Amino acid sequence: MDSWGWAMAVLAAISVGMAKGGLPMVSSLSVPLLAGVMNPVAAAGLLLPVYIVSDMFGLIAYRKEFDKRVLKIMVPATAIGVGIGWTTASYVPERVSTGLVGLIGVVFALNAILRPRLGAAAEPKVGPGMFWGAITGFTSFISHSGAPPYQAYTIPLNLPRTVFAGTSTILFAWVNAIKLIPYAALGQLNLGSLKLALVLAIPAAVSVFLGVRLVRIIPHEMFYKLVTWALLLISAKLLWGAILA
Repeated sequence: MDSWGWAMAVLAAISVGMAKGGLPMVSSLSVPLLAGVMNPVAAAGLLLPVYIVSDMFGLIAYRKEFDKRVLKIMVPATAIGVGIGWTTASYVPERVSTGLVGLIGVVFALNAILRPRLGAAAEPKVGPGMFWGAITGFTSFISHSGAPPYQAYTIPLNLPRTVFAGTSTILFAWVNAIKLIPYAALGQLNLGSLKLALVLAIPAAVSVFLGVRLVRIIPHEMFYKLVTWALLLISAKLLWGAILA
């Protein structure tokens, strides 16, 4: 890997770490950053161990701050989504799943911006949670792009920002753990990628604490505005890339 490739890899690792620190929208940048210097499938396989190492630090930071009901709904739903992703990996083109993620994110973000509804915290409902959870697991399996559908379900709940961050960190730690077996079975993990992943895990781990710090100092309303606008920009990029592919 040349110097440009290393720069993109380190930036991708930093985005992973910040996501595990409580800024899940940043994680959607990781695969696109690496896709410019390597095959997107290889990029997804390389980053999975980086995600898992970062998850450990994120779980420590948010071990007491999460929404139990959201997790009870979305943990089994994301498992179903990962299973669908594994089953259909050979049949669904990456551009289709990427375009789906982008479209969902753009529509939801525009609706949230044009029709803001933040108010009292809402009760997480099982039906929508199972739907968005399955999509979260599926898109996370394909390209680590589970943040937009996850946010489509959780942003309207208006959870306290640290609870929002902690819930996403715990949920995606679960999703990444269960992706290990299918990724290995599909040949997306190998010794060479594991060595590189261990190197990238260092900046990722440091960035976890940067993300935690940002979550704790950003005001509540500003936090959700940043999440929503980041969701719009990242989703638009994913959708545009799928259209051009």
